[in-house]
Amino acid sequence: MTPGRTATGPVAGPAAGPWLLGVRHHGPGSARAVLAALRAARPAAVLIEGPPEGDALLPLAADPRMRPPVALLAHAVDDPGRASFWPMAAFSPEWVAIRWALDHDVPVRFIDLPAAHSLALKEPVPEEPGEGPERAEHAQEEEVTPVVDPIRVLAETAGYDDPERWWEDVVEHRSPTGERDDGGMPPEGAAPEETAPEGAAPEGAPAVALAPFVALAEAMSALREAYGDGGQPRDAVREAYMRIQLRTARKEFGDDVAVVCGAWHVPALAARTTLAADRALLKGLPKVRTDLTWVPWTHRRLARRSGYGAGIDSPGWYGHLFEAADRPIERWMTKVAGLLRGEDRFVSTAHVIEAVRLAETLAALRGRPLAGLGETTDAVRAVMCEGSDVPLALVRDRLIVGESLGEVPDTAPAVPLQRDLTRSQRTLRLKPEASERELDLDLRKETDAARSRLLHRLRLLDIGWGDPVAGRGSTGTFRESWRLSWEPELHIRVAEAGVWGTTVLTAATAKAASQAVAATALAEVTALAEHCLLAGLPDALPVVMKALADRAALDADVGHLADALPALARSLRYGDVRSTDTAALTEVAAGLAERICVGLPPACTGLDPDGAETLRGQVEAVHGAIGLLDTGAEPGTGLRERWDAVLHKLAARDTVAGVIRGRATRLLLDEGRLPEDEAARLMGLALSPGTPPADAAAWIEGFVGGTSGGGMLLVHDERLLGLVDAWLTGVPADLFTDVLPLLRRTFSAYEPGVRRTLGELVRRGPVPEGARRDDAAPATGGFGPGLDRARAGAVEPVLRLLLGRPPEPAEAAV
Repeated sequence: MTPGRTATGPVAGPAAGPWLLGVRHHGPGSARAVLAALRAARPAAVLIEGPPEGDALLPLAADPRMRPPVALLAHAVDDPGRASFWPMAAFSPEWVAIRWALDHDVPVRFIDLPAAHSLALKEPVPEEPGEGPERAEHAQEEEVTPVVDPIRVLAETAGYDDPERWWEDVVEHRSPTGERDDGGMPPEGAAPEETAPEGAAPEGAPAVALAPFVALAEAMSALREAYGDGGQPRDAVREAYMRIQLRTARKEFGDDVAVVCGAWHVPALAARTTLAADRALLKGLPKVRTDLTWVPWTHRRLARRSGYGAGIDSPGWYGHLFEAADRPIERWMTKVAGLLRGEDRFVSTAHVIEAVRLAETLAALRGRPLAGLGETTDAVRAVMCEGSDVPLALVRDRLIVGESLGEVPDTAPAVPLQRDLTRSQRTLRLKPEASERELDLDLRKETDAARSRLLHRLRLLDIGWGDPVAGRGSTGTFRESWRLSWEPELHIRVAEAGVWGTTVLTAATAKAASQAVAATALAEVTALAEHCLLAGLPDALPVVMKALADRAALDADVGHLADALPALARSLRYGDVRSTDTAALTEVAAGLAERICVGLPPACTGLDPDGAETLRGQVEAVHGAIGLLDTGAEPGTGLRERWDAVLHKLAARDTVAGVIRGRATRLLLDEGRLPEDEAARLMGLALSPGTPPADAAAWIEGFVGGTSGGGMLLVHDERLLGLVDAWLTGVPADLFTDVLPLLRRTFSAYEPGVRRTLGELVRRGPVPEGARRDDAAPATGGFGPGLDRARAGAVEPVLRLLLGRPPEPAEAAV
């Protein structure tokens, strides 16, 4: 037996076993202390807080392709959304203990409450869980507002106002012997065990290595005596199970057992209880079937701000402290300098030296054993960022938090859908990355088209790896832009989507067909048809098209039809880009357009302002959609002509809401289907003295409002501007305040230069009827005094060449 060991039961004494190593779950100081304790005590078995179902997965930790941060993922087989993670970074004490045990052929086991029970007890994880204390170690814990935060209580007892700073000073910045720590890890390039000779530890080495754990256990014992379970009643159940597992291990291996667990649990594991009492606490616990695997994790998800219960504020900084062989502050400042230089900021070697000196000086003034994150951040801000927090935010995001994404070997268990997704990612060279990045796709290229289909299929399955963004090309062209960011929680989404199929294609097809049958609104089915074309799901299209035809035949609401048509038009355009057969979709879209042309004019009468504004937007959307759908074989028989006739009706009827009449007039004018004189006549009628000011203001908003370029129209057509000006000056004073909000909303959307030019034109006064401003008139607001035909003629040959039109005879002769 080890000298000084007693046989009376588990104690936390330095020379007695079992050794209860209370840790912070993500702390480089705790990890170094655990490694030193294991080297000194050399236990016969290592027990770790974690789900016992994960024991079969522990050997994978020794695989060279396993690179932390990683996490054990457990999910209920029948409800994959009910899941939990047990994250581990390279600087996590649990990971260090697992690797030490595997490297030395020492049995290693998980001893926490099985995931089968914890998932059955677990409520769904909230979107923004509350920030709990350090003892709420794992994400599977219920988010309960604690009565006490042990780290904060100890920090306040020691006179600290910041628990993080206290923990850094007493644990993270000190070596296991209690001396100042300048890294605490082996020299660069050396294996962890190369600095510790094999064989028996020197006399007294276990006592020295285990001393920090004794002090921490005593502190936690005092806290638990004062506060009880601290607001976590489920801890009693977990600790009862861990005591049972510890008893089992002692029977098998004797007292040479090391237990790595949250420091809060150490007093409970050392307590004297009976086996019957512990089993009574576990009696009747609910249970579910579970699957476990390793999944990649990220430093960003270890941050407390991400909502992880045992998170840390600065995983990137902690990872640096753990990995730095020596001179951690100097190496950190060098990393910061490299980052800032990569962002084109001037940072010299002298800046690095001065930042290190300032950080060390601040640490000395504040009585800290080593410059911590606060001191290094203050030094970087003052020396490298010139007092600005803008570049410092980049340092915090890229280095202090970090963007590391772990890797898991292919031999790790995974659902079939995850394996198919991984194969597709490799085939298409789309590597999951934790950092957000932009991806531009050219759909004319086979690989990019396949990438687009994969990303759209994943979106249909609610696996949000990528989100479409506005890129260089507009929607429906041969270009797509995506914003990609892989989060660990997406593994749960993949497991949930596994109920639809074993491959991404079959799963997306099955889900699309199911949604088509269940959809009740016409717009839902049209959006689904668009998704199917984008995702390349030919087997789902027949089901979707049948549902679409059924909903379209039964829906008589013009507003619903108008909402559905743009999606169908976009789908037809996507089909052209992706060489997809869309004949059935074309027939349905043409039928919807015909019904809209018939039912829209009556629907535009008797509307209140909100309803008129909604229908105005629908008219604009239908106008754009019909531009894509016009398939008339002969002039005068196409859909475009019928739609133009509808717009003429809307523009001429007094019973139609003013905002719709104005927009219809503007659409016809822009398309060249309405002469300028006729547009001026319609405006004159709308702004006549007999028209109520509110109706006239609504007409103006429809005609020149929003971002449709109405301001430039008024700049270049002073007849229309004169009509607006004459109407506005004629509005009675008592009614002006009623129309002012509408006018302000209309003209405030214009660019500042356009508003300035309009003001100059109004100030100069109207042009006499039938006249034009001559070429000698002074220029206004960046515009020329008139049309320079000579200069315009010089550009015309180039424009004809770009448009593919033959040159004029005079140009050809030249």
